[in-house]
Amino acid sequence: MQLLRALMALACLAAGLVAAPVGAQATTTYSNTTTGTISETATPCTAPLVRNFTVASNAQITDVDIGVQLSHTYRGDLRATLVSPGGTVVSLITNVGTSADNLNVLFDDGAAASISTHSSNDNTTAAPPYQRNFRPEGSLASFNGEASAGSWQLTICDSLNGDSGSFARAHLYLTTVPLTPYADLSLTKTVSSASPAFGASISYTLSVTNASASPLTATGVTVQDSLPPGFAFTGASGVGSYSSGTGVWTVGSIPPGTTRTLTISGTVTATSGATVTNSAEISASSAYDTDSTPGNGAAGEDDGDSASFTVSGTRTAGVAPTLVCPALTTTHDWDNISWSAGATSGSYALAGIGTTNFGITISGGSFLSNATYGGQSPTRQNVVTGGLSPAQYSIFELVDFTSQAGTATSTITLPTAVPGAQFRLFDIDYSSSQFADRVTVTGSFNGSPVMPVLTNGASNYVIGNSAYGDVLSADTSANGTVTVTFTAPVDTIVIEYGSHSIAPANPGQQGMAIHDIVFCRPVGNLAIAKTSGVVSDPVNGTTDPKAIPGATMRYCLLVTNNGSSTATTINIADPLPPTMTFVAGSMRSGTSCAGATTVEDDNASGADESDPFGASFAGATVSATTATLAPAAAMAVAFNVTVN
Repeated sequence: MQLLRALMALACLAAGLVAAPVGAQATTTYSNTTTGTISETATPCTAPLVRNFTVASNAQITDVDIGVQLSHTYRGDLRATLVSPGGTVVSLITNVGTSADNLNVLFDDGAAASISTHSSNDNTTAAPPYQRNFRPEGSLASFNGEASAGSWQLTICDSLNGDSGSFARAHLYLTTVPLTPYADLSLTKTVSSASPAFGASISYTLSVTNASASPLTATGVTVQDSLPPGFAFTGASGVGSYSSGTGVWTVGSIPPGTTRTLTISGTVTATSGATVTNSAEISASSAYDTDSTPGNGAAGEDDGDSASFTVSGTRTAGVAPTLVCPALTTTHDWDNISWSAGATSGSYALAGIGTTNFGITISGGSFLSNATYGGQSPTRQNVVTGGLSPAQYSIFELVDFTSQAGTATSTITLPTAVPGAQFRLFDIDYSSSQFADRVTVTGSFNGSPVMPVLTNGASNYVIGNSAYGDVLSADTSANGTVTVTFTAPVDTIVIEYGSHSIAPANPGQQGMAIHDIVFCRPVGNLAIAKTSGVVSDPVNGTTDPKAIPGATMRYCLLVTNNGSSTATTINIADPLPPTMTFVAGSMRSGTSCAGATTVEDDNASGADESDPFGASFAGATVSATTATLAPAAAMAVAFNVTVN
């Protein structure tokens, strides 16, 4: 192949360019014969000699070779690179040949020997053909797959004093195939302030550009930008539409040479010292992209970008929200509850709630035993106090993680949902070269996520539902305290304790305490809705029926428990007016009006049917009953009447 390239180059020396046959792989030669001085004063590496090769036609690169001829004593002074229009840089030679003179080389990935082995003098006979073939220092295959059009740059510099020479000529050989139609999209993301204060209004700006050289208009373009904890969305403006729920920016179409922009506004909810990073990536496009793949999450591609800010200001302990309960509260008070040292589970009866279960597990580490902190962990102790005076008891988890990935997980399982809860975690802090605490708190209600509000202490900062220690706090100080508040119904609470990024790879001893938990007592909150529709009438049948005499109407009674506790012994009654007659055998039940398909036998009992609901008709009243209705559950009873 090298001989073929040389023959092609000889045939086109006068013209400087050989055109490729359309539709086939072809090699095209581009030459530059503009001479120039190469010396440490004329072309130092801070201002190298640059020779350009302008490529007008666009095709997809499959192979690149370049020949360089120059005269220079002490070739070891020289460095040279080749740069593509796309910005890819490949090193050709770096200080090779020591005292040998001149360079007359065709750089080719397929050559037998590396340029690093070249130690002899080269001649100055006009090329091509070039005197020698060598593999370059870098790989010319780095250009494969790129688009050919644009300016290619050969840079040459003299890195040492005492010798000089001159550039004679160079030939760039591009082997290409016809380019797949494409739209070269790129994404940039910026943030309006790199150091906003807590509560400040800031904005992210996203810009998607279709390169001017793209032959296609990209359609169906979307960008995935899921907003991070620590930033509360307030609005978005710009091209297309943005959903803060899904994080999808629907951009639409982008013609070549066009940029589409979106601004996402919000407020800073992370506390002082927190660094919040937001990443975005083009997730869909109708067109092939030469240098990136939408939605693959690969680093280094130009279809993704990120922006970060660090919350400024002097940190103070935050003010936790007040726990507002619809009824009484019940406190899980460690001063009055026992826990055996080293135990990892316990069950406790709580007034107005029932039996609550605690479970603690560890992964990637072990619980430690320390007499100062009550013996074998997990243990009940009052040495780590969170600044309370007099000191109160809490459950302490003293751990030794083997890596940053280690975690200790505490799970609190309630027998029924509570409207809210609040508790404090002690000693979330940091010790240089020892540990960096992280705690993440989540909740759930009937299996759906419930996010708490975390309030920082002076030794930690909060991003979303996680707190991160970055300042040391004493065992008896409130500085390491994090307050956790659930303001929505929750039946399971999970506390994951571990490390964050500034911790050593193998952290030292560290610990966290869980103080008393205040629960709002569960309450039931029943709501009932009644809907109706005309099924048929004697004139129109089922086609646009009207509520005229003889018409059949269907009613549905829907009872929903919007509270946090299970409601019991539920009875509803619906007296029919004299203008309506109940249709026997029409009664159905279920958990929704659309799903009310269970046949009711009208005897008011649910025990003899396939669902727990019972319904009946007596006199002129429709009645329904169920023994229990859990939080978020519903009972529906549907029936027909005839209009008199």
